[in-house]
Amino acid sequence: MREKLGFLVCVWFLLCRSCSGRFVVEKNSLKLTSPESLKGVYECAIGNFGVPQYGGTLVGTVVYPKANQKACKGFDEVDISFKSRPGGLPTFVLADRGDCYFTLKAWNAQKGGAAAILVADDKDEPLITMDTPEEENADATYLQNITIPSALISKALGDSIKKALSDGGMVNMNLDWTESLPHPDERVEYEFWTNSNDECGPKCDSQIEFVKSFKGAAQILEQKGYTQFTPHYITWYCPEAFILSKQCKSQCINHGRYCAPDPEQDFSKGYDGKDVVVQNLRQACFYKVASESKKPWLWWDYVTDFSIRCPMKDKKYTKECADQVIQSLGVDLKKIDKCIGDTEADVENEVLKAEQDTQIGKGSRGDVTILPTLIINNRQYRGKLDKGAVLKAICAGFEETTEPAICLSGDVETNECLENNGGCWQDKAANLTACKAFRGRVCECPVVQGVKFVGDGYTRCEASGSLRCEINNGGCWKKTQDGRTFSACAEDHLQGCKCPPGFKGDGVNSCEDVDECKDKLACQCPECKCKNTWGSYDCSCGGGLLYMREHDTCISKAANTNYSWSFVWIIILGLAAASVAGYALYKYRIRRYMDSEIRAIMAQYMPLDSQADIPVHHAPRGDT
Repeated sequence: MREKLGFLVCVWFLLCRSCSGRFVVEKNSLKLTSPESLKGVYECAIGNFGVPQYGGTLVGTVVYPKANQKACKGFDEVDISFKSRPGGLPTFVLADRGDCYFTLKAWNAQKGGAAAILVADDKDEPLITMDTPEEENADATYLQNITIPSALISKALGDSIKKALSDGGMVNMNLDWTESLPHPDERVEYEFWTNSNDECGPKCDSQIEFVKSFKGAAQILEQKGYTQFTPHYITWYCPEAFILSKQCKSQCINHGRYCAPDPEQDFSKGYDGKDVVVQNLRQACFYKVASESKKPWLWWDYVTDFSIRCPMKDKKYTKECADQVIQSLGVDLKKIDKCIGDTEADVENEVLKAEQDTQIGKGSRGDVTILPTLIINNRQYRGKLDKGAVLKAICAGFEETTEPAICLSGDVETNECLENNGGCWQDKAANLTACKAFRGRVCECPVVQGVKFVGDGYTRCEASGSLRCEINNGGCWKKTQDGRTFSACAEDHLQGCKCPPGFKGDGVNSCEDVDECKDKLACQCPECKCKNTWGSYDCSCGGGLLYMREHDTCISKAANTNYSWSFVWIIILGLAAASVAGYALYKYRIRRYMDSEIRAIMAQYMPLDSQADIPVHHAPRGDT
C-alpha cells in the first residue's frame, strides 16, 4: 500500500509539471530565397539543444540525403558528407521525424559536417519544441557536444522542399534569429529557473557547470547595471488527499504547500524532496537579502560555493554547511533564517508563494515547466545551456548599438567569422578584418585607431584619411633595401596607393624598380654613362665633363666656371645700372617737388610775372 501511495504521489508531481501549464513554442523565422516557387518567410520551432544563433542569421543550402533520411545513424556509414568546400555555402540537412531522438539526428548531422539540421514533421500539426530525452535516456555523452542549431518545420514545408530538390532545384535558405528575442532597450532582464538538487543526472551536472562557467560574465553584467537577473525555483503542492501521508510529509514543507520530487526517486534512502525545497528556499532568500544590500550578484558565488562544498554525495547537503558558505560571503545569516521561517508550520511562505505565482506564464511567456529554464526579456531561451550560447542570447536582448563591451568579445563571435573569415575582406598581416558576427555576419570595413577603411567589405577595404599610412602603411607596398626605404603610401593623398618615382606596379602588392638606363628614360646624352640603382640611377660624364641632371647633358667644368662668372658680372652690372637710374629719378622728382613749393610761397607775397594785373573795383557812392 505504501509503494502504491508513493507511486500516486510521483504521478501527481509529473502531472503538475506537464499538464497544468501553458507551454509556449519558441520560434524563429526561416526565409527561402530559391527556387522561385518557394520564396517566402516561414516559421520553424527552435530546438531545445544545440546553439541557436540568437541575434544572428545563417545562410546555407538545403540537402535531403538519398540515404539515412531520418538521420538515425552516422552518415559516414552511408558514405555521405555535408562538409562545405572552400567558398561554398554551409549545408543544412533536412531529415524526417521518427525512429530516434531529435538530439541523435542533430548529432549525426553535425558529425557529417552540416551547419544546421531541419527536421520535417511527419504529420500535420502545430509546431512543437524538440527537447532532449527524458532523464533515464539523458546520459548519452553526445548531448552536451551538440553545437549546430536545429529547427522543426511543418510537414507541408518539408514536402515542398523535398519536391523542389527532386526536380533538380537548388534550395537556398536563411535562418534568422534576429527577432527571436525582444531587444527594446539598453538593459536586459533575465531569469534562471534552477534547482539545488545535484543528484538528478546529466541535467543537474550541466546546470551546475553552467553556473560555474557563467558566473564571471553574469557578475560583470550585473555590477555595471547592464542586466537585471533574478533566480527562481519551481515547487508543486501535494494533493489534499495525501497531505498527511508519509510520502507528502517527506517531500513537502509548510503542510504540503511546497514540494519537490525525491532526489534519488527512492523514498527509502538518501535525502528527501523537502530537503531540496528548503535548500531552494535558502538560495532564494540569500538572493533576496543580498539584493537588499545592493549586491545581488553574490547569488552566483553562493550557489557555486554550495555546490562545491556541500554536495549530496558527501552527505553535506545540510543547513550547517550552507550557513558556513553564507557567513564566508559576509551576508546576514539571521535575515536569511527569518526569510526561511518555520518550514513545519501550516502557513504560507511569502517567498515560495511568490515563486509559484511567477511560474505561471504571462503575455508571450509560457508557464515554466522544464528545469533548467532561462527566460530573457520575457521570452524562453531554447538551446544548449552553455556560457557562450547564453551570453550571445543575452547580448541579442540589448537594443542595437547599446551592447556592452563583453558582447563584442570573442565569447559571442560566431563561426561565420571564424570559418573562412565569413567571406569578408581580411588583412592577415595587420590582423584586420571586415567580418562582424554579432547580430548576424556583416562584411563592413573597420575603423582602426581613428583611421576609417573604405570599400565593399568583401574584396576590398582601404585605409583613408590623413593618418592612413600609420596603419599597416595604408595597405600599400613598402620596402627597405640598401639602407633606403620607399613607400607607395603618400600622406598627401587621402586614399589609394601609387608607386613612388623610380618604381612601377600596382602600389599595393608590388612596386618594381624601373631601370632608367635600360629603358632609356634618363642619362642619354652622348658623353653620359648610366648606372641603374634601386629606386633611382647614377649618371656620370667622361673626359672631365660635368653632368647636369635637369638638362640631361654633360658640360665642361671650365665652361661651367666661365659661364658662372659671366653670370655674376651680368648681375653686378645690372644692379649698378639700376642704382644709377634710381638715383637720377630720385634727384629729378625731388627737384620738381622743391620748385613747386618755392613758387607757392612766393605767390603769397608778390605777384609773379606770369600772373596778370588784377583790376580793383570800388563800390559806388550813394546820392546825398
